[in-house]
Parts: sequence; C-alpha cells; structure tokens
Amino acid sequence: MRTPLLSVPLVMAMSVALAAPSAYAASEATASDVGGFVTDGDHVHVSSTPPATASGHGWWMDPLGKHKNVKAKVTVWLQTKHGSTWKTVAEGAKKVKAGGKGASSRRANARKTCENRNTTQWRSVIDVDLIGIADSPEKAVTKTVTLSCGA
Repeated sequence: MRTPLLSVPLVMAMSVALAAPSAYAASEATASDVGGFVTDGDHVHVSSTPPATASGHGWWMDPLGKHKNVKAKVTVWLQTKHGSTWKTVAEGAKKVKAGGKGASSRRANARKTCENRNTTQWRSVIDVDLIGIADSPEKAVTKTVTLSCGA
C-alpha cells in the first residue's frame, strides 16, 4: 500500500517513494529497508536578513551510505495558496551530495521577497534526482505554514 505524500522527509528507492515524516511511525518501508535515500527540507520561513524574504531549503540524506560519491539535483519550489490552488512563486536548484540538513553547502534554496506583510499560506515542494541513477518522480511537500509575507 502506498502512502500519500504528506510532508517531508520522503523515502525514495528506484521506483518506490513513500512519505515518511520523522514523527510518523508506520509499518511502511523506510530508507533502511528499501536501500533508498531520503528527501528532506525545512518549512518555509521568513529569513532573518533584510529584506523580508520567504525561504525554503531542500536536501537529501543517504542513511545507508550507498550513494557516497553521488550528487543529486535538488529542486525546491516555493508555493503560495490562492483559494484552493497552489501557485509556484519561486524556484531554486543545486547539485549536491547527501547530507544537507546541517550543511548549507549541501542543500538547495528557493527565495521570494515579501511584497507586503499580508498573511499568506506557504509550502515548498522538493524533488531530488540522483544524477545517473533512476528514481521515481514523486516529490516531497512540506507542511503548510502561515507567514506575514505576501507574494
């Protein structure tokens, strides 16, 4: 049974992708038993440096160390909610090795300058494509957050 995409991290293996948030204790496959990688990212937030900017990061983890010399193209799309529809307002991509949670050099970033201080719902969509290795097309989606940052 496949789990619907909920929020990051996302477990990836050749043709298997399951949402597996760290607080989610499921009997579904995890990175350790499918030999895959984990797509992860942070919630969209307003950066601490001026000007006020919505920012989101994406990275990937290799819990089994099976992809030590592999880079992946990590793409992050920032989205805002308009009625019942999500609209992409910024995109960022970077080719990085695994391990970007604490290492800014190993993660992609997308940024959008706040046009006003209107309350707006934000999320990010993160895609990891291992270079030279087939994987599934699923993407991780972060939890929706409400920020005083209009796009």
